[in-house]
Amino acid sequence: MDTVKRTKRFTRIDCNTGCPVEGALEQIAGKWKGLVIYHLMSQTLRFNELSRRVGSVTQRSLTKQLRELEADGIVSRKVFAVVPPRVEYSLTDKGAALAPVIRALHAWGSTHPRT
Repeated sequence: MDTVKRTKRFTRIDCNTGCPVEGALEQIAGKWKGLVIYHLMSQTLRFNELSRRVGSVTQRSLTKQLRELEADGIVSRKVFAVVPPRVEYSLTDKGAALAPVIRALHAWGSTHPRT
């Protein structure tokens, strides 16, 4: 397993009654993370397919977001020892537990489009 250096994206978490919300949001905060989780809910995807589905994300940004999701235990990365190299991404059990949340966001976004 690759080691990923984990840095805090949020320097202060206020541990009052909203602390679990802050902790959860810290793990999924990122422009592309919600879409990555959404697309991985239905199937395992290779990097290029995931990139196509997410849209106008740069390779660098997608890689960074995937590494953070992997470090937080939400996404699993499987590397196959073949030429050319093949890497597949899937949700872990922890990531799959986000499915109801992502579906709720999808429903909310469908009924409240951005204007």
